[in-house]
Amino acid sequence: HGKALIYAACKPERAEALLKEFFFIDRTFVGFFGGKILDSAIVGLICYVFCLIMTVAAGFQNAVLISVIIGVTNVIPYFGPFIGAAPAALLILISSPRNCLIFLVFIVILQQFDGNILGPKLLAGSVGLTGFWVLFAITLFQGLFGFIGILVGVPVFAVIYDLVRRWVVSGLKKHGKLDVLG
Repeated sequence: HGKALIYAACKPERAEALLKEFFFIDRTFVGFFGGKILDSAIVGLICYVFCLIMTVAAGFQNAVLISVIIGVTNVIPYFGPFIGAAPAALLILISSPRNCLIFLVFIVILQQFDGNILGPKLLAGSVGLTGFWVLFAITLFQGLFGFIGILVGVPVFAVIYDLVRRWVVSGLKKHGKLDVLG
């Protein structure tokens, strides 16, 4: 298997370093996607509960479809909620402009809750990037690779960021300038 191949091709200390990197990459990707899927499932469930309440209170229709759209598109970082809200709002608009407006207000509140409370709690530590770097990664990778870049940009950038960070720390230690960091 892969571990044996790495040990066969590299010196033991280099093999250990490579395996450590692969473990970090695996942990970053699994943590990010696992956290995003759980976050999106919770957002979809909250949306479904809201839609059920609105079904009884205001004759809302398509609760399951709307909630699935919101939950699935929420997997896409930053832009997903907007991508999902548009077709869901159009579905609601067909039957009731008033309900569409109520839904849009709910989505704004839900996304604020998700972006500021739920998402950070679930994804804390999975990628180790600030909000700025997450947005930077999404923008950069979307520009380079399109939709696939939006999906994988954050964990890929997190791995690159960690490698550069460790390289800088190593260089500063080597030159006795570690105090520059802080």
